[in-house]
Amino acid sequence: MRSFDDKKPRGKSLLRFAAPQVFYPLAGTLAPWFAAAAALLALIGLYVGFFVAPTDAQQGEVYRVIFIHVPAAWMSMFIYLLMAFWSAVGLVMNTRLSFMMARALAPTGAMFCFVALWTGALWGKPTWGTYWVWDARLTSQLLLMFLYLGYMALTAAIEDGRRADRAGAIIALVGAVNVPIIYFSVMWWNTLHQGASVSLTQAPTMATTMLAGMLLMAVAAWAYTVAAAFWRVRSFILERERIPTGWVPSLNDRRTVDGMGFLERFLEHGRSCMVRLGQLRRDHFVHCYGTVSGVSPS
Repeated sequence: MRSFDDKKPRGKSLLRFAAPQVFYPLAGTLAPWFAAAAALLALIGLYVGFFVAPTDAQQGEVYRVIFIHVPAAWMSMFIYLLMAFWSAVGLVMNTRLSFMMARALAPTGAMFCFVALWTGALWGKPTWGTYWVWDARLTSQLLLMFLYLGYMALTAAIEDGRRADRAGAIIALVGAVNVPIIYFSVMWWNTLHQGASVSLTQAPTMATTMLAGMLLMAVAAWAYTVAAAFWRVRSFILERERIPTGWVPSLNDRRTVDGMGFLERFLEHGRSCMVRLGQLRRDHFVHCYGTVSGVSPS
């Protein structure tokens, strides 16, 4: 069966980026910009959250963990839905890049899920008196962590890339059912976890400064996710496209590889400068003394 990304991209349609050889340089160009934006927004968000936002009247200073906990929890759910989306696209359109994007997102999603659980435990001790309870929200979030780990373990255990992609896609699609359970758990069950402070249908229940800091951190987490996924998917492309397609080696010939290619070009430029400097010193020596290593000046 011929995959969608095996077809030659035509015109200026966005669908041409489904081809790994087209998406590879684009990801390399955009990733540093998203990484820089993530760092800048995170610094501003942390400053607003820890130094500008007022102290909570009920929880005191401990509430400031929300500036890390809430964005991490949001991203852990959002990334899993993205994985399910790319998995579905890969199954329907038979695009290699879609499966690679799903796999590239998984480690970042697992990291955010772990941060959400860890910061939630630190928040729970002073407010609930314990680090962990088998609450509906906490339990479903822990299940999400296991889904991330199971997805990564399964796709890494299967040597055949195509089979690994399809097996991981099934886990991603089935596990996506858990995301709305996490979000609505505080409404469906009587839980210790507080309700949502930010909602699309209601006005926020926190101060404007608090909301600004949390949203800045959320956007920073999103930008970091994009940068990390782009860099990681480039590694998958190099690994999986080198042998079957043969276009990857040509990238090195044209010197268009970013990342390590940039380092290689930098070192090559330095070597060329040293060679040129040595040549200039040799010419100067010949000009002054008339010979070098038995060679007379012309």
